[in-house]
Amino acid sequence: MTLRKLGNPGPLGLSSFALTTFVLSLHNGAMGQPFGTPPAIVLGLAFFYGGLCQLLAGMWEFAQNNTFGATAFSSFGGFWMSYAVIISPGFDVLPTLTDAGGTAKEHALGIFLLSWVIMTFIFFLATLRTNLGLCLLFAFLDITFILLCAGDWTGTPRVTKAGGYMGLFTALIAWYIAASDLINMENSFFTLPNPSLARGSAARHQLEDGKNEDGN
Repeated sequence: MTLRKLGNPGPLGLSSFALTTFVLSLHNGAMGQPFGTPPAIVLGLAFFYGGLCQLLAGMWEFAQNNTFGATAFSSFGGFWMSYAVIISPGFDVLPTLTDAGGTAKEHALGIFLLSWVIMTFIFFLATLRTNLGLCLLFAFLDITFILLCAGDWTGTPRVTKAGGYMGLFTALIAWYIAASDLINMENSFFTLPNPSLARGSAARHQLEDGKNEDGN
C-alpha cells in the first residue's frame, strides 16, 4: 500500500493566525477607527480563517507526527472560534455580561484572556530549543495576551491599545515564519533565515556520541 505524502500545513496555520491577529490588533490599537468600535470586522476571519483553517492545519500536523504544531494550531484555532462566539451578536455573550452590571464583563474577558496567557507560556517553554522565530512568536504573543488581559480587567484603554501594538509585532513574526517556510530556492531567488536554537545541544550530543563510539 502506497501512503500519500502530505504537504507542510505549517504555513497555512501561521498565515491564518497572522492575518486574523493583524486585523484584530489594528482594532485593539484603535488604528483606523475609534477605540471601542465593535470588532465585527474580525468576526468572519475568526470563524473561518483564524478558526477553521488553523484547526485544520492542526489536524494535518497530527498526520505529520508533529505534536507541538498540532496542539498549538488546534488550540489557537479553537481560541479564534471561541472569540468569534463571544463577539457574535447571535450568541448574546457580551450583552449578557453587560446586563450583569458592574465589572462582570471586564472581569469575564480578563479571565478568558488570562487562561490564554498561561497556555501561551506553556507553548513558549516548548519552543526554547526549536528556532528563533517560534520562540519570539510565543514570547510576543504572551506579552500581547498579558496586556489585553490587564486592559480588560482594569478597564484601561491605554493598556488595551498597547496590547494591540504588541499584537501587530506578533502577527508580523508569524507571517515571517510562514514566509520562511514558503519561500525557497525552488520557487524564488532567495530564502529567509530562521536560526535554529538547537545547534549547540545537537552538536554536543553528536560529540558525545562520537566519544562513545571511540570508547573514550
